[in-house]
Amino acid sequence: MAKKQFKAESKRLLEMMINSIYSQKEIFLRELISNASDAIDKIYYKALTDENLRFNKDDYYIKVVADKENRTLTLIDTGIGMTKEELENNLGTIAKSGSLAFKNENESKDGHDIIGQFGVGFYSAFMVADVVTVISKALGSDEAYKWESKGADGYTLTPYEKDDVGTEIILKLKENTEDDRYDEYLEEYKLKSIIKKYSDFIRYPIKMDATTSKPKEDSESELEEVQEEQIVNSMVPIWRKNKNELTDEDYENFYNEKHYGFDKPLKHIHVSVDGAIRYNAILYIPENIPFDYYSKEFEKGLELYSNGVLIMEKCSDLLPDYFSFVKGMVDSEDLSLNISREILQQDKQLKLIAKNIKNKISSNLQSMLKEDREKYETFYKSFGRQLKYGVYSDFGSNKDTLQNLLLFYSSKEKKLITLDEYISRMPEDQKYIYYATGESYERIERLPQTELVAEKGYEILYFTEDIDEFAIKMLMNYKEKEFKSVSSGDLGIEDNDPQTEEEKNENKELFSLMKESLAGKVKDVRASKRLRSHPVCLTAEGEVSIEMEKILNAMPNNENVKADKVLEININHEVYQSLKDAFEKDKDKLNLYTNLLYNQALLIEGLPIQDPVEFTNDICKIMV
Repeated sequence: MAKKQFKAESKRLLEMMINSIYSQKEIFLRELISNASDAIDKIYYKALTDENLRFNKDDYYIKVVADKENRTLTLIDTGIGMTKEELENNLGTIAKSGSLAFKNENESKDGHDIIGQFGVGFYSAFMVADVVTVISKALGSDEAYKWESKGADGYTLTPYEKDDVGTEIILKLKENTEDDRYDEYLEEYKLKSIIKKYSDFIRYPIKMDATTSKPKEDSESELEEVQEEQIVNSMVPIWRKNKNELTDEDYENFYNEKHYGFDKPLKHIHVSVDGAIRYNAILYIPENIPFDYYSKEFEKGLELYSNGVLIMEKCSDLLPDYFSFVKGMVDSEDLSLNISREILQQDKQLKLIAKNIKNKISSNLQSMLKEDREKYETFYKSFGRQLKYGVYSDFGSNKDTLQNLLLFYSSKEKKLITLDEYISRMPEDQKYIYYATGESYERIERLPQTELVAEKGYEILYFTEDIDEFAIKMLMNYKEKEFKSVSSGDLGIEDNDPQTEEEKNENKELFSLMKESLAGKVKDVRASKRLRSHPVCLTAEGEVSIEMEKILNAMPNNENVKADKVLEININHEVYQSLKDAFEKDKDKLNLYTNLLYNQALLIEGLPIQDPVEFTNDICKIMV
C-alpha cells in the first residue's frame, strides 16, 4: 500500500493549518460536523433535480461516537459520500473546497446553503488526532474507500467494504500532555457542550449514545445505567421561525438557554432582513446590569453565526459601546469568512449589519420610553449611565442618537423626565435649561445656588452621577436651548438691583481685602445677586465647574485641575453686617470671618477643607 504525498505545497503548510489557524482546538468538532451537514445538503440539492432520488429528511443524520477504550472519536454522516477521485481531490489537496465547487455548480434559491467555504476545515482534526481515517461510499457508487493519514507525511487510499452511502471519520486521539488533555474529547458532557455551543442549529439531527439511568426489569427500586441514542442539537433555530409562532416565553427560554443573563429580559427584538445582505437577529435588552459590566473583564458583543454555525462568541463590532449592554445573536448566510471561519474577511458586510442593529436598538428604546415608561425607567436605572458615556465619548458624535433617550430628575416633577419634557414646560421668558450637581437629590435641593432659579419658577435638572455634567457639556444645547449650571458665574436672570451695585461700589475695598485674604483660592469675592437666605456660596467661571474639578481630581494621575471659583456674599444677610463691622474695626477678625465663610462654602459644595485643624480653631476663636 503506497503512501501518497499531499498535492499542496509542503509539510509546512499543513503544520501551519494544524497549529496556527484555529484559536481553539475544540473547533475541530464544529468543522467536521459542518462538513457532514454539507454532505447531507448535497443529497438535498441532487433530489431537487433528480426525480429518482427521494429526499426524506428523517433518513439523514450525523452521529458522534466516543470509544474511550480505543481512544477514538468517530463522526458518521448519511450524506452524499465521496468517490475515490473526490477523496483524492478534496482530502489530498489542501485548501481545495469540494463544498464550494459543488455550491457553484448547484446554486439554489430555497435557502439551503452549503456551510463549508474552504477545504481546510477537515484538517483541523489533526489538532487533536495522531491518525485520521475517512471511510466513504458515494451516492450511486458500488465501491467504498478508506483514506488515512498521520499528518503532513502523506496519506494512503485503499478500497474498503461499506454497505451504506455516507462517510465515517475516525480520529485516533493524541496522548495527553501537560498543556492539553485530549481525553476530554471522549467525555460525553464535553462533546455535548461543544456541539451545543457551535453546532446547535445544524439543520440535521446530531446523535450521540448517552448514558441514562433506568429501573431494572426485575426491580422497582434499583437503577441500572443504559446507553440510549439522543439528539443533541436543537436543529431549528428560533430566529428562523415565524415571529407569529413565537411567544414571549419562547424568547425568554432562548435567553436562558444561551445564558445571556440571570435576569428576565425587559425586551426582545427579532430582526429578519432580506436585502443587500441577509441576516436574522434576536436581541435582548436586559433588566439588570451584569456584576462585571464596568470592569475590564466585561466583553461586549453578540454571538455571530454563519448559516447556523457559531463562528464568534463575542462579535464586538456588531454593537457600539453605548449599546454594549445588549445581548443576543446574529446569523447571516452572506458573511465572507477567512480560512478558519473565525474572522470576517470583509468588514463592510459587518458594518452594514451593525448600523442596522444600532438603529433597531435605538428605535426600540424610543418606543419603550413612549409606550412603557415604567419599564424604560427600570432599564435606565441599570444602563442610563452607559448612554451618558455614549454622549460624552467620541467627541459627542453620537449625541443625536442618544439625547432623546436621556432622563434626569426634575426639581418640579420630583421624578425622571426627558429633555423634551423639560423644554415643553419652559416659560417663554426662560433662556436656558438649568441644572444643579450634587451627591444626592436631597443635597442639591438645599444648595444656596438654586435659590434664584427656583424663585423665578424655573425647573432645575438634578445631576447626581459623575458623568452627567461632562455629557451635558458635550451636548451643549438641546433644541437650541443652552444648558446652564446654577453655579455658573452668570445665570442670565440676575436683577440689576441698585442696592447691590451701590454696596459693591461702596465696599469695594472690603471685597478686595477678602480676595487678598483668599489669594490663590478664589478668583474673586463679590456681592451676590443669586443668594436669598444663605450667607455665602461658591460659583465658577469658565469651562471647568466645581463639580468637574472634584471628579477630575479624584481620578488617578490627575493634573490638579481647578475651577475658577468666586466667593459670593449675600449682602442682605446678617453676616454681611458683621463683615463690614470687622472691616471698620478689626482687620484680623475680617480675615477670620473670611476664612470661615470660605470653608463654609467649601463644605456646602462637598469640597475638602485644606486645613481642618485651622478651621476648628477658627470656630473656637468665634466662640470665646
